[in-house]
Amino acid sequence: MRHGHRGPGFGRTGGWQQADLPDASDAADWFAGRLPADWFTGPATLEIDRDEIVVVGELPLPAAEPADAAPQDAPPAGVPQATREGVIARFRETTRPARMQIAQEAQARYGRNVAWGITVDGERIMFTHLAIPVMTRLRQPERKVLDTLVDAGVARSRSDALAWTVKLAGKHAEAWLEELRSAMSKVDDLRSEGPTGL
Repeated sequence: MRHGHRGPGFGRTGGWQQADLPDASDAADWFAGRLPADWFTGPATLEIDRDEIVVVGELPLPAAEPADAAPQDAPPAGVPQATREGVIARFRETTRPARMQIAQEAQARYGRNVAWGITVDGERIMFTHLAIPVMTRLRQPERKVLDTLVDAGVARSRSDALAWTVKLAGKHAEAWLEELRSAMSKVDDLRSEGPTGL
């Protein structure tokens, strides 16, 4: 069987967003209106893919107590680690019912799970998020790369090594990936504007 001809319907429609998923382009606006104003110090950031919407917000921290005995030229003391941990625990417990309700509404609207995370003093902590298994076939050269990472202690398993390499590739190719997503979005727009029934 020959595979050279690519007829209509070849490839995944919808580019990086599958056609059978609801459009999530207004998700940031929806969450901005839905999230309580006092949860975070500013607007939450959203990361969206086919499976999940990740919502991350910056938690406010109480001001550090002034140290009377500290020398005048000493740098200002930061918020103690125990205080940060208490702020995180309080937010997680007191907002759980509301976060569950918002997640259910968003899942019904956008067809994706919702994961929650926070940043505190520059540190990012995820409460819940999906780990989606991805089946792949690798030839020996690719398996050797993964095994080298495992043998060197960089990763615990081939699965961890593969996740590590994907993160590394994404970090170094983010500008190119963003350009690719933008081009795919334009293709989606052209498809939707074109004639139907071809």
